[in-house]
Amino acid sequence: MFKNTTKYIALATIGLGAVLPLTQVHAADNQRQNIVFWHSMTGQNAQAIDRVVNDYNASQTKYKVIPEFQGQYVEALPKFLSVGGTSKAPDLFQSNEISTKQLSTSGMIQPMQTLIKKYKFNTKNLRKNILNYYTINGKLYSMPFNSSAPVLYYNKDAFKDAGIDDLPTSPTYEQVTAAAKKLKEKSGRAKLSILPYGWTFEELLANQNQTLVNHGNGRKKTATKATFDNKAGKNILNWLKTNADAGTLVDYGTGANAGDTELSAFTSNQIDMFINSSASLGNIKKDAKFNVGVTYLPRPQDVKANGVVIGGASIWLSKGKSTKAQKGSFDFLKFATSAKEQAQWSIDTGYFAINNKSYDTKILKDAFKNTPILAAPVEQLKATTINAASAGALITSMPKERINTQNAMENVINGKNVDSELSKAVKQTTADIKDANEQSGE
Repeated sequence: MFKNTTKYIALATIGLGAVLPLTQVHAADNQRQNIVFWHSMTGQNAQAIDRVVNDYNASQTKYKVIPEFQGQYVEALPKFLSVGGTSKAPDLFQSNEISTKQLSTSGMIQPMQTLIKKYKFNTKNLRKNILNYYTINGKLYSMPFNSSAPVLYYNKDAFKDAGIDDLPTSPTYEQVTAAAKKLKEKSGRAKLSILPYGWTFEELLANQNQTLVNHGNGRKKTATKATFDNKAGKNILNWLKTNADAGTLVDYGTGANAGDTELSAFTSNQIDMFINSSASLGNIKKDAKFNVGVTYLPRPQDVKANGVVIGGASIWLSKGKSTKAQKGSFDFLKFATSAKEQAQWSIDTGYFAINNKSYDTKILKDAFKNTPILAAPVEQLKATTINAASAGALITSMPKERINTQNAMENVINGKNVDSELSKAVKQTTADIKDANEQSGE
């Protein structure tokens, strides 16, 4: 979950041609058209990608998809930008959600909407609020694939031992803090973790129906300033301060390994509550030796839950590829987003099945029946209101924004003033937006 977003800027200026794979030539393999697919999946998720690809390759004889790992998202994006629009570019490229603005305006991709229209593909079975993130001015730019959202995980056994009732479906900040205080009373140490991470801040903001930037989160027209120096932004930082001051909050810092450390701490009973991606469910289910509870993302008690912004990644189509390569690429995407494939993908990885009909399949119904906690992230997504806040911010400088809000969160946890830190984050984010707009001519 936790990425070193500063790498985006550094890597984008490095010439990476020497490390690019050698499979870019579209040579026929047993008369098949090769489709090169760059991705960033590792471990269990990489195995799941290979399964989808192998299933597709075995299902037909016209095309052969060749998956190639390109490192983490922050490493893969500069690689693509260094070859986009040339013969060295892959046919398909997986990139995380915060690269949407940059890729959509790069001139290096073919909007997915053009192929949807050309091949008369009906997207009605794909989840609308997931499509919404990757849709700009009514045009779908990339195909959602591995989608996730934040949830709150907690140790139900630890709650029971401390005499605490299970958390409600949509808990408040106040309920989480009250539980954290009782857990500390029982154990003698802090048991709640909320990582200082820009993505978490964005999600907690959206759940209060507040946008990150102006002009409808940058979706009505190009954003020009940050908009989170308000009550919603203060609610988030004050919640962190309340728990830090009470000694109920564990701070795992902001390093590249902070997310993994936090996850390990939960499954090994060092902490009993934390916010993380729904995509972590697979690992938690496998490693935790206790009853796990999963709730919606918390909110202030006087605020109605608005819902969450989609995280994860989508798949982009390179511009300038042959008609045959484009047709094969789109054929693979139709297969990968089908009900059956998405159901198995969700079971294998913990990501959402983006196809509504996946939830009618026996394998996913059985999975939900056998592991009820799988349903909570899906129900939260269903309950999410589709609006500008939940659509997510569309700005090129998103990686920098995440550093700014991350710093504000970390500084507040370490005793700095809420108003001052929030104001600094907003001013710096606005400056970053203006710089990015000037560089792109917007």
